[in-house]
Amino acid sequence: MDFDVIVIGAGAAGMMCAAQAGLRGRRVLLLDHATKIGERIRISGGGRCNFTNRVVKPEHFISQNPHFTRSALSQFSAADFIDLVERYGIAYHEKTLGQLFCDQSAQQIIALLQDQCTQGHVQWAHPCPVHSVAKTAAGFALETAEGHFCSQSLVIATGGLAIPQLGATPFGYRIAEQFGLNIIPPQPALVPLAAAPESMEIFSQWAGNSLNVRAQCGQNTPSFRENLLFTHRGLSGPAILQVSSYWQEQSYRREKKQPIALNLLPDFDIDAWLQSHRQSKSNLSQLLTQAPAWPKRIAQAWCDAHGWNKPIAEHSNKEITAMCQTLGAWIIMPAGTLGYAKAEVTLGGVDTTALSSKTMASNTVPGLYFIGEVVDVTGWLGGYNFQWAWSSGWVAGQSA
Repeated sequence: MDFDVIVIGAGAAGMMCAAQAGLRGRRVLLLDHATKIGERIRISGGGRCNFTNRVVKPEHFISQNPHFTRSALSQFSAADFIDLVERYGIAYHEKTLGQLFCDQSAQQIIALLQDQCTQGHVQWAHPCPVHSVAKTAAGFALETAEGHFCSQSLVIATGGLAIPQLGATPFGYRIAEQFGLNIIPPQPALVPLAAAPESMEIFSQWAGNSLNVRAQCGQNTPSFRENLLFTHRGLSGPAILQVSSYWQEQSYRREKKQPIALNLLPDFDIDAWLQSHRQSKSNLSQLLTQAPAWPKRIAQAWCDAHGWNKPIAEHSNKEITAMCQTLGAWIIMPAGTLGYAKAEVTLGGVDTTALSSKTMASNTVPGLYFIGEVVDVTGWLGGYNFQWAWSSGWVAGQSA
């Protein structure tokens, strides 16, 4: 069967691309190896899909080419996707930091994309594993579980390696390598971090408790003011997921990994706060459970670990200075991550130098496109990765 466009991968980016190409009048086939379509969308945001963010800029993404996202994001912006959501009458709400969620269900976003594909007369084939892809004079030839298909254009939207339990595979990377495109080594991102062995016991004692912190990994990276969650295996929560991507990025840039610094009292002038209690008969753990409202057992254990158990009035100026420094920048070096099974996205992927930022087309293989998570573009937590899927899928759909 001959098509103008074949899209492999019926996730967020793939459905957006297939719909747009179909709406242009192209004959489109959308393939996926999975039985259920859009599972990553369905489970996202606690089942309500954090489908974009009010403010989306290139600096909200990690890539070896930090400017690569600029064109796609400007061609199809967060406002454009919000307009689409509103046209479908999907009620939504804004949480912290501009994050937008469906009021009812992530299934509404899946239904929106499926309806767009229906309007574009997109044909579907799933579950339909692809066995091989070959370049032909006319375009591409695919051997699949449902037979032989040909197309002028081929779009790879197969995602990365995160959440393998939902069917993630390295298929997209293998196709890129088959056609001579470079791959930035993939790594788990937006992922919980494992504690070093010497910290494991104390972190596991605090499991289930959270603190509001400001987290940063290295001086030249963004800091994130969000919650940190202690787990039996280490650290999680939005603050940690955000900085994990930058901690991982150091590896793919072949830099020495820097520890993570946590400001444990981000709302306080810590020095002035401690000085105001300089004559207090309360100890530090008691103070931490009052104005900052730390959980009692974390405050006690944290102060015990540092030997700060005396009344504040009995501590030396040197000890007070150490308290200020440690509360403002508690330094932690993770032992690693909890891997792809717990990661939300994949860092790395198809090297953006091999692609057109305007169309997502390969610079060397006519008619070949890569979109979404398979590309070396990783967004922050908060709707940015979905917006990259919409934007990259949309621009490829205008060209493929």
